[in-house]
Amino acid sequence: MHELSIATAIIERAGELARADGTAAVSAVTVRVGELAGVVPDALGFAFEVARDGTALAGARLVVEQVPAQAWCGPCAEEFAVGMPPFFWCPRCDRPSSDLRSGRELEIAGIEPVPT
Repeated sequence: MHELSIATAIIERAGELARADGTAAVSAVTVRVGELAGVVPDALGFAFEVARDGTALAGARLVVEQVPAQAWCGPCAEEFAVGMPPFFWCPRCDRPSSDLRSGRELEIAGIEPVPT
């Protein structure tokens, strides 16, 4: 379960960002997880709950924004859903695409401090 190491990294980085902003505690962390990132959102949520104990994020919740995989077809200027398993074939012009526009994200999108 590599989600535990990802959750630990999220907690460490979110704690660093909070300290840099002068925040002592965090109530929520929002992360963007792409469809092709290889991360199971439910497993990440469980791992986050386990890993947050004893940190500045002990009471924080994890908000996961799922990002769908989208590819771009240059010849017909069409953006299309890649799906899972990924299929990089344009449904409009029936040509392959190698231009993945979204779906590999794994990033902290925001941190919400505990209200004072």
